[in-house]
Amino acid sequence: MTYQRIRDLREDCDLTQDQVAQAIFTHKTTYVRYETGQREIPLNIAILLAKFHNVSLDYLAGLTNVK
Repeated sequence: MTYQRIRDLREDCDLTQDQVAQAIFTHKTTYVRYETGQREIPLNIAILLAKFHNVSLDYLAGLTNVK
């Protein structure tokens, strides 16, 4: 998982880490750890992030540059 991608997506939408954490039903601290690469992103959270940002899982994983 490319952690920079979820940070870039969040910043592009002018959202706070807390707002994204709430949208994916997790704590802010946990989300911050996903975004900094300190914690592996579980598949169910990756799916929620992809749906929230309207991008593919391949894009989040860095397999493609097409959102």
